Amino acid sequence: MTTDVKRQGRPRWQRIALEIVGWLLVLAGLAALVLPGPGLVLLAAGLWVHSQNYEWADRLLDPVKRAAYKTAADSVETWPKIVLSSLFALGIIVVGIVWGISPAAPSWWPIDDKWWLVGGWGTGGVLIASGIVAQGLIVWSIKTFRVEHETIEHVLEEKGLEDD
Repeated sequence: MTTDVKRQGRPRWQRIALEIVGWLLVLAGLAALVLPGPGLVLLAAGLWVHSQNYEWADRLLDPVKRAAYKTAADSVETWPKIVLSSLFALGIIVVGIVWGISPAAPSWWPIDDKWWLVGGWGTGGVLIASGIVAQGLIVWSIKTFRVEHETIEHVLEEKGLEDD
């Protein structure tokens, strides 16, 4: 029996399921750092799942959470940032809907039509969900940092994430 198994006392199937879910969230988070989506949130969720079994994930979790909160605060510093972020998130939703509908490939499409908007509603649904989550995060950020006038320092202190 390994230390992780003994420490957690979880059945083998549960540890395997947590491992799979954790890595899927980490990979989705890393992808969403460069693609549309809530990258830091997904990365933090994946690290949280892994932190149940691994100390390395527990050590990485707080810096990622700090970065996520700081990004949220920065994203609503000015009204132009808020408007652009909101329009971008709405654009992702629209792209997801178009992707799901899968209109015919345009005449300028250089390769076989079967490669036009691959994934249909599966890909479109992920884009729509990303846009909705992004809108929710924008609303939360506005409420926290603009309406309630919280400072990032106060939020980090409240969450126990002060810079070391």
